[in-house]
Amino acid sequence: MNHPIPFAAGRPGDHVGSDLGEVMQKVSRGDKQAFSVLYDALAPLVFGIVLKVVRDRAQSEEVAQEVMIDVWRQAARFRPEAGSVRTWAATIAHRRAVDRVRSAQAAADREQAQAAREYATAFDEVAEQVETRLESEQVRRCLRGLTGLQRQAVTLAYYQGLTYREVAEALSAPLPTIKTRMRDGLIRLRDCMGVTT
Repeated sequence: MNHPIPFAAGRPGDHVGSDLGEVMQKVSRGDKQAFSVLYDALAPLVFGIVLKVVRDRAQSEEVAQEVMIDVWRQAARFRPEAGSVRTWAATIAHRRAVDRVRSAQAAADREQAQAAREYATAFDEVAEQVETRLESEQVRRCLRGLTGLQRQAVTLAYYQGLTYREVAEALSAPLPTIKTRMRDGLIRLRDCMGVTT
């Protein structure tokens, strides 16, 4: 079952002469040799469809492999009256590819929402009180008490409204490092200004 997807070799038309419907019937009965024939016939087509949707070669290879496993597992569900084997496999490939893109987008959205929550929480605890209760001179004095890196991170986030990720990009630093700088800097500001949370 661990067939590598033959991306470089093999073309969708290599098995046009063979009856893939008959091959599919054998695959549905668990015939591994028949699956090898089917795999060679479908893998390039499947990969091409997935790559057009996903647009990332490594992810496309992974999704194409998943599609071929689906073809093996779902072979008994194939109905020739509904269309050709190629059309059936292409439909599975397209659905899987769209699912991968949607899943990746959802993950990115969750990460962005989490970053926004972390950003808001940090400033709800410290920055909002700093802004409303303390004079700007005291803020400047306390900012001078931070390390240069903490001051840069806090200034970019607090005065310019950048997110953690944007601060990390602006300072060419890893995101976890920026989060640590911000947390430590805000704690020092809070202590310096006598803010109680």
